[in-house]
Amino acid sequence: MASKRKYRVHRLDIKMSRDQHILEQFLNDLDGEVISIIPNVRPHFTMGGMSSRVSFLYIVEKID
Repeated sequence: MASKRKYRVHRLDIKMSRDQHILEQFLNDLDGEVISIIPNVRPHFTMGGMSSRVSFLYIVEKID
């Protein structure tokens, strides 16, 4: 019988323009394997028009 796989989903609040080192440290501290990184992208209005921002990341980790 196959064993069940276990996953953990982390939410990481991040500002992509300045927090690269936070993401790098978080990923290096994980014990399992990173399966996916899912950004939450939201529209952002600027003086020049529309843009987008990432407000947080979901990081899916497979644990043994």
